[in-house]
Order: sequence, then structure tokens, then C-alpha cells
Amino acid sequence: MKISTKGRYALRLMLDLAFNYTGAYITIKNIAKRQEISEKYLEQIITQLSKAGFVKSARGAQGGYMLAKTPEEYTVGEILRTMEGSLAPVPCLDSNNTPCLRASDCVTLEIWQQLQDAIDNVVDNITLADLVTRQKEKTVLDYNI
Repeated sequence: MKISTKGRYALRLMLDLAFNYTGAYITIKNIAKRQEISEKYLEQIITQLSKAGFVKSARGAQGGYMLAKTPEEYTVGEILRTMEGSLAPVPCLDSNNTPCLRASDCVTLEIWQQLQDAIDNVVDNITLADLVTRQKEKTVLDYNI
């Protein structure tokens, strides 16, 4: 399993919205500048996040985007799954696929399931709030160097 650029950038975008939240909407232009990502690409990503109900938008001079919920209510897993679909390491574990005919005899399936469980355990137990805390700690450490 590889997380695409779209998935990685979506997580960075959501983290940016959480980290820089002041109560005002944040423009894509500002996010793009801070994250060093193309505005065009972020517009595609934010559209998908908006359709999923993860962000709210406002048009006009004071417009932009903000999180629809608090950072504690988003997990890394749900953000990645919104952008990537399944995080299954092999197609036979993807719930959208037809079950493998060899599943009952496949010893390697147990390995892939353990890997899937480990991935889910990590991404489903880290929230945007956790990432904001980590980012703040990292920022403080960077300034102290």
C-alpha cells in the first residue's frame, strides 16, 4: 500500500486548517503558500474534502475554508480513506472486491490481515488534534535550536 500525493496533501491541508484556525475562513492561497503545494491541486483536493463534509466553505472577500468539525473529531484514517479509498495492502482484503477463491486455504492472507490491522490501529487512533499537538511541539523545538 502506498499513500498517493493526493492523500498526503489532503492530510497536510486538513492539518493546516486545524493548526491555523482562528475562527476565520482560510484561503487556499494561504494554505498553498504555507504548504508549498500548487493552488490548483489543493482546489481539487478541497473539493473532495468538501463533498465528504470535512470542510465548510464561504465565498467572497472574507471567504475560504475551515474544518466542519473540531480537530478531535477527525482521524488520519478517515481522511486518508476519503482520498484513497481502501487502505488494504492487498486487493483480497478490500471489502469492495469479490472474495478470493483461495482465501480459506491462503496462509499469506493472515499476514496481510495482520498488516491491515496494524495500519488501521495507527491511522484510526491519531486525530487531527494529535497532529496539531505534535506540530506545535515540533515548532517549539525548531525555534529552540
